[in-house]
Amino acid sequence: MNLPNKLTVLRVIMIPFFVVFYLTGHGIIADIIFIAASLTDMLDGKIARKYNLVTNFGKFMDPLADKLLVAAALICFVEMDRIPAWIVLIIISREFIISGFRLVAAEGGKVIAAGYWGKLKTAVTMVTIIFMIPNFGGVHLIEQILVYASLALTVISLIDYLVKNKEVLGGEM
Repeated sequence: MNLPNKLTVLRVIMIPFFVVFYLTGHGIIADIIFIAASLTDMLDGKIARKYNLVTNFGKFMDPLADKLLVAAALICFVEMDRIPAWIVLIIISREFIISGFRLVAAEGGKVIAAGYWGKLKTAVTMVTIIFMIPNFGGVHLIEQILVYASLALTVISLIDYLVKNKEVLGGEM
């Protein structure tokens, strides 16, 4: 197993630690774990591309690890009454839709890269999570703005993705 794949596996292993620390009131430690896990995402991709270490395992597990990390954090926020469940459902549903869409495209021999709106959505969502993890009491205005920005970008990126790739479903959109 090469270094990028080890970093991806490490990210998955970090998720339960993040969850335990967050749910037991150790927000700063949970935040450090989340940030470290997020950095492994950035590193594994850069290393894989730079040194031509891209593997089928990495193509499959890297985005799955990212989705698991973000979903774990968002579900923890619902558990701790920090974010409404309906927002988390929309964000996670978008991830399932895009993943399914990519599977259909892959079966047709097409690889669909992340677009501008998807990358912006990911960045804003990660920043939102990093801001929300420490939980210094209550929900602050900046957190609310970030949550709704993440939600808006989730919907915008989904629409953009589907419109730009409608031929994947035979143009039936």
